[in-house]
Amino acid sequence: MAINFTVNGKAASTDAPPTTPLLWVIREDLKLTGTKFGCGTGLCGACMVHIDGKRAFSCQTKCRRWRASR
Repeated sequence: MAINFTVNGKAASTDAPPTTPLLWVIREDLKLTGTKFGCGTGLCGACMVHIDGKRAFSCQTKCRRWRASR
């Protein structure tokens, strides 16, 4: 099931499986490589993004949880 969303003011979409970390959707699907993989545990902040104005560690945010908030 595709999800449509906005990233940096531009429309985007993904069909990533529900267990895919948001970080890999950002980097691999959308080719936005500014968000980095660091520790993989949400401690270093390299993967931090804002979702609806709240900070989220994209390495720990799975698509299923992200989709549920939409």
